[in-house]
Amino acid sequence: MSNEMYEKALETLRNNNVRITPQRQIILKYLINHDNHPSVDTIYEALKQEFSNLSIATIYNTLQLFEKLDIIIALPAEDGGIRYDFFGSPHFHAICDNCGEIEDIDFPNYKQLKKELAKEAMDQAGFQTNKIHIEVFGLCKNCREELAKKDNE
Repeated sequence: MSNEMYEKALETLRNNNVRITPQRQIILKYLINHDNHPSVDTIYEALKQEFSNLSIATIYNTLQLFEKLDIIIALPAEDGGIRYDFFGSPHFHAICDNCGEIEDIDFPNYKQLKKELAKEAMDQAGFQTNKIHIEVFGLCKNCREELAKKDNE
């Protein structure tokens, strides 16, 4: 786990007068350490043995709080649910239309691109943005390879 990312997230919580509970800490650590874009249920299953008094409601409420403070972002899942991602470094997401896999794509100019998109929304439509999530959709490498195999049969 990147201690720097963890401390920065804790600082965000402190700056917003949010109590840093053990439940919030363990959920935050899980999100930083796992790049699996988990659902609430995935987080619950992973942490319930270690933290027996952790409820799904606590996880859900914590994730909502983290999202509100821009510590994490919510992503649409292939089953219609929501998956979550710690947003410690500038990146966007590539989402497979076939299997639902989500890949983080590092993009150093992410913050500048968000500013440009917000400016265009304001200039063209008078729309003031409060959040921007960038996602691209298509086929992941594995699905492309599987489809190519089927086409060659």
